[in-house]
Amino acid sequence: MHHEAPLVTFGGLTFNLANDLMILVASLIVFIIAVLSTRKLAMKPTGMQNFFEWVMDFVKGIINSTMDWKEGGRFHILGLTLILYIFVSNMLGLPFSISVDGKLWWKSPTADPAVTLSLAVMVVALSHYYGVKLKGAAGYGKGFFSPMGFLFPLKIIEEFANTLTLGLRLYGNIYAGELLLSLLAGGLAWTGVAGMIAAVPLTLVWQGFSVFVGTIQAYIFTMLTMVYLSHKVSHDH
Repeated sequence: MHHEAPLVTFGGLTFNLANDLMILVASLIVFIIAVLSTRKLAMKPTGMQNFFEWVMDFVKGIINSTMDWKEGGRFHILGLTLILYIFVSNMLGLPFSISVDGKLWWKSPTADPAVTLSLAVMVVALSHYYGVKLKGAAGYGKGFFSPMGFLFPLKIIEEFANTLTLGLRLYGNIYAGELLLSLLAGGLAWTGVAGMIAAVPLTLVWQGFSVFVGTIQAYIFTMLTMVYLSHKVSHDH
């Protein structure tokens, strides 16, 4: 189902209020998870602390699979934040969506390319920043001309391609999942009582699959973030 975005213009800039709202909601949920998981730390973790430590160990495993921990340990909190934020963002639009006067207000923020591409730009920009910080400007710049200088244009194109694919992969998967959910729930329901009954199991099955896809996409985004960072900070790349 097509819905318009609630847009406002301020200071010559156009803002999508739905994106702003859902980004805030996702951020608050991640913050609450972090607070609840760490407010009563115990030597033998249980409940939320156990879950949070499992996620930390999982992210540590991702980092260790892409680079040495001595170099990659500094990215542990970044990876933890990304995987939790993207997972929560991917889940927000699955139970339901809310539209008012034809404008969609409640959805997954990652179902919008502006959000996912902003995340991708942030990741790529961070990779360049840490590359310069750890290798020096001269040492980092030489990497674009190694092993052969004429490959420099291709490496520049690769940077743009990495940014686009990182952001659009996440957007495409989440947007497609929500679109199909709206078609199943809305399209079949309009066919009458029989269609409404048929829509329930199909919607539940697709929601379950969408949870799986959303989880995998959070993992893939975090994994690729660490891969890009490792390429910039590791001296053997």
